[in-house]
Amino acid sequence: MTTPPRPYSPSQPLSPGAKSFLRSSLVTLAVLVMACVVGSASCTRVDPGHVGIRVKLAGSARGVQDAPIVSGWVFYNPITEMVVEFPTSVQNIVWTKDAHEGSPNDESITFASNEGVTVNADVGLAFHIEATKAPRLYARFRQRDVSVLAHGYIRNVVREAINETAAEMPVQQIYGVGKTRLLNESQRKVVERLSADGFVIDQLTFNSALRLPENVVGAINRAMEATQNAIQAENRVRQIRAEADQQIAAARGQAEAARQRAGGEADALLIRARAEAQANEIIRLSMTPQVIQYRSLERWDGHLPVVNSGQIPMLTMDTAQILSMPEAERRARLTELLRAQPAARAPEAPAPAAPPEAPAAPAAP
Repeated sequence: MTTPPRPYSPSQPLSPGAKSFLRSSLVTLAVLVMACVVGSASCTRVDPGHVGIRVKLAGSARGVQDAPIVSGWVFYNPITEMVVEFPTSVQNIVWTKDAHEGSPNDESITFASNEGVTVNADVGLAFHIEATKAPRLYARFRQRDVSVLAHGYIRNVVREAINETAAEMPVQQIYGVGKTRLLNESQRKVVERLSADGFVIDQLTFNSALRLPENVVGAINRAMEATQNAIQAENRVRQIRAEADQQIAAARGQAEAARQRAGGEADALLIRARAEAQANEIIRLSMTPQVIQYRSLERWDGHLPVVNSGQIPMLTMDTAQILSMPEAERRARLTELLRAQPAARAPEAPAPAAPPEAPAAPAAP
């Protein structure tokens, strides 16, 4: 019959095999714990939108390493190395007078115009850090908090750039149309001074209306009002001058039209007179004694006068006083007039047609 084993008692000594197993188990557990601790300490994660910078704390190559570390899990030696994380996303910074926006302190920027007038403004800046230049930025400032750099070093650069640009501009221009020029020129200077450190300037803006002394604002408003009134008066003068020019042009046009109309009427009268004179001349040259007798017979009703002196007046008129021109010359002149065409004729007074050469008059009854 088999005897059952007796239960283990703490006061009972361990066998050599059990002691060896327990010792190896404890050593293995200690190594695992040490590995977990070392592993967790030598591994870090770089979040998206950030860049890691490896810094060697010992050795001949100690210092900031030039090559940035991409985002994700990164393994390093926590005893001789350190990883500094920098954001590369866009940072929006506001330097304002309002305690409820940005910092509770008054961080607004004050600058002066070329007349010495002080101007106060709330300024906003959007920027990000270039990943390849992040190691240089950390090596220079030894500051991993970007907001500290923004409210310190970057703010001083922006304030200096705005002051330099505003000192070359009059206050009326700063308060008016020159505001955009002030911002653009200031941003250009900020980019020149910060780009070498890895800062990329995205936008520089005024977040509120510019604050000027009350008397300066009143003077600027009055000057602007006077300028507007002068522009309106000048425009009115131009309008009046244009209307006067239109009236003068209309009067000149009417006068020219009247002159043209009078000239046309005079030309028409002259043409009509010339045509009538030419027609009369043709009729005069056509009046031979035979034509005169023929015309008289045409109009005679066949009755002789009751009392006469023995002659028939219509048939015995003297034509020598009517036409004293030689016959050949008369015919040549008449032919010339019949062939001639006037240069222009008045439409309302056409020249009468010349009568044809009348046939010989018949003998008196």
